Amino acid sequence: MNRILLLLSVLLLISCQKQTDSTAALADYFSYDDSTTVESAGVKMIPIKTPVGDFKVWTKRFGKNPKIKILLLHGGPAMTHEYMECFETFFQREGFEFYEYDQLGSYYSDQPKDSSLWTTERFVEEVEQVRKAIGANKSNFYVLGNSWGGILAMEYALKYQKNLKGLLVSNMMASAPEYGKYADEVLAKQMKPEVLAEIRALEAKKDFANPRYMELLIPNFYHEHLCRLKEWPDGLNRASKHVNGEVYTMMQGPSEFGISGRLKHWDIKNRLKEIAVPTLMIGAKYDTMDPKAMEEQSKLVQKGRYLYCPNGSHLAMWDDQKVFMKGVIEFVKDVDSGDFATK
Repeated sequence: MNRILLLLSVLLLISCQKQTDSTAALADYFSYDDSTTVESAGVKMIPIKTPVGDFKVWTKRFGKNPKIKILLLHGGPAMTHEYMECFETFFQREGFEFYEYDQLGSYYSDQPKDSSLWTTERFVEEVEQVRKAIGANKSNFYVLGNSWGGILAMEYALKYQKNLKGLLVSNMMASAPEYGKYADEVLAKQMKPEVLAEIRALEAKKDFANPRYMELLIPNFYHEHLCRLKEWPDGLNRASKHVNGEVYTMMQGPSEFGISGRLKHWDIKNRLKEIAVPTLMIGAKYDTMDPKAMEEQSKLVQKGRYLYCPNGSHLAMWDDQKVFMKGVIEFVKDVDSGDFATK
């Protein structure tokens, strides 16, 4: 009887110790070291210096992990972090420290009107300033960019990979002209001829403000290649309402059906060989970006891995979520542990 009581006592002690350790770890994860300030759920407006003045950009920090700090770069340009909120569930489960971030010109950040600000070079310098503000460095800094955010991520790596531990490019080809060709020769031909003819007619007249233009694109292009879920996530709907159309059109053009703005001739494909940090390229079957091109890019960088989402589109983090998140999390863990290998 005494042995049984002793065993139960030991088990109870171990259980309590585990519970205490778990509680302590959880408390540490959600500690933001803001004891001298009002708690703000991790939200911080980060000051940014630009050639035309100083502004602030919105960021929100989740968790505390000195080994893994991930900065999420949203698409657009000038969309918002809102459509990337799905990372909150998955990354917090893994104990990653990560940051949602609205780039300058986006809804939650300052929106200056000087058009000289909207260049890839200026955005790269902004990301570098954000990196410094969040205390990230070569030992822990990961950048995950989707769509335009993928352009920004690759451009950042080309200039500042000395400050990166890992790079994740989600659904973005390294050549805008090649993307345009894919849109014309592959995606357009998947549309009904009469629908495509009407879209082209509106584009020829530059009648992009015509409500009919989006009436055609949303069901025939966006729901096929942008997000294939029958009901779009709330975060995506909010981001769509909050897009800064002026900046978006200036850089991207009026729609996701090819690039026609300042980014029209952007092409760094021949420079991918310069990227030496571990890199994950993510493609999807129904994406606006050619999945074969995404796979090729994973072989052009020095330490690349390819993740294919067989049921996904441009926002595969939503419509092929399990495959997408599993691959992303596995990549981050492999790089963190030093066990990274191309696959």
